[in-house]
Amino acid sequence: MTTVEDGADAVAGEPATMDALPADAAEARALVRSFLALRVPLALEPTAVEADVVLVVSELVTNALRHAGGVTGLRVSCRPGVVEITVRDAAQAVPVQREHGKEWLPGGYGWPLVHRLAEVAVIPLGAEGKLVRATLRF
Repeated sequence: MTTVEDGADAVAGEPATMDALPADAAEARALVRSFLALRVPLALEPTAVEADVVLVVSELVTNALRHAGGVTGLRVSCRPGVVEITVRDAAQAVPVQREHGKEWLPGGYGWPLVHRLAEVAVIPLGAEGKLVRATLRF
């Protein structure tokens, strides 16, 4: 289920919010692209902002699916100069960065990438799992 707050417009200064429960990362990316289409000010090069936001959403949703039993909620909020992404899952374990040393191994690159693009917070919810919040400023 996906909802977008009616009348909210980040360009005009009001926060806009999308709540969704995507089945996979591809659906999450499509939902976020549609949501951002009219909400990112043109002066801020929306393609660059969109690319970063979509990449962070994709990585967080993929991590929830692979390591935390699935996504139990996705929220994207947009206000002037800020996009906040929150992915909720049912696992209590906090994500950890995987060390590769000098060798190339598959996996483990998304979490550090999210940290490079956004301010990240992991909020424990006890038995209900956790929220991973990424804030991008532009």
